[in-house]
Amino acid sequence: MKAMLITAHGQPLKLADVPIPEPSVGEVRIRVDATGVNYADLLLISGTYQEKPSLPFSPGMEFCGRIDSVNDPVSELKTGQRVIAFAGHGGMAEYCCIPAGHCIAIPEAMQTEAAAGFLIAYLTAHIALEHRAQLKPGERLLVLGAAGGTGLSAVEVGKLMGAEVIAAARGAGRLQTALRAGADHAIDTGCEDLRESVNGLGGADVVFDPVGGEQFRAAMRSANPEARLLPIGFASGEVPQIPANILLVKNLTVIGVYCGGYRKFRPEVISDSAQTLLTWHREGHLNPTISHIIPLDEANVALDLLRQRKSVGKVVIRVGGDF
Repeated sequence: MKAMLITAHGQPLKLADVPIPEPSVGEVRIRVDATGVNYADLLLISGTYQEKPSLPFSPGMEFCGRIDSVNDPVSELKTGQRVIAFAGHGGMAEYCCIPAGHCIAIPEAMQTEAAAGFLIAYLTAHIALEHRAQLKPGERLLVLGAAGGTGLSAVEVGKLMGAEVIAAARGAGRLQTALRAGADHAIDTGCEDLRESVNGLGGADVVFDPVGGEQFRAAMRSANPEARLLPIGFASGEVPQIPANILLVKNLTVIGVYCGGYRKFRPEVISDSAQTLLTWHREGHLNPTISHIIPLDEANVALDLLRQRKSVGKVVIRVGGDF
């Protein structure tokens, strides 16, 4: 099979012919149709992610496809079934073997590109806002990086949960995308003062932050008393140091969110959230934004789009299947 491999951390992926893997006990093998690209894939490639698979390996944390082999006597999954998968890595290849419990069946009507980029962004947003922050209707939600895949998902999910949503992103075009996704207010971080703008709207009760750095610090200073701040990632490249005196004075709570961790210690959080999200998608409430679809052998181009922040919403890699 064809696979894009990491052979050395920090180097471009290489296209290789490798053996088709065989599923171990408890696993299924999936013929991959498409793979969603995530910021965490960049960290995997650089060797700075919290999980470090042995080299060489194929990145690709989420993908959709069809099961072509099952080696799990207790699984309800069947050969030929269409699924989305939360794999950790392996999706930038024509076949991937993963534990059966990391797959979720999807309807035939779900578009391939939407399915490929669905799980991680929406799971992160929903688990962060519902399970971790317990966002309430009427609260004011500030979403940083609101034009990225995870940020746009948080805008949609927050709006569905009844929040007043403030979208912060760089550039008028990106903000228009966030407004179409349901944001009530838009702040251009390229030319507006984030702290002053959020304070002018009444402050934030919950902050969803995949950016980090200076934007986190500005958001913290515009947070209302008893606000909850959700560090999702650090796309700015800077992990902020959190001053405890501000947490104390404003009674703030900082809540870490790492969805991948739930696969190991509370997998039901992921499965329950996924079923809610798939229901919302089936009902037409969630509409993933896909800005680029890139063929497998050009996966480095797809990664550069994220690295250089040239994408809006999700970037998807076409591996096989129909689009």
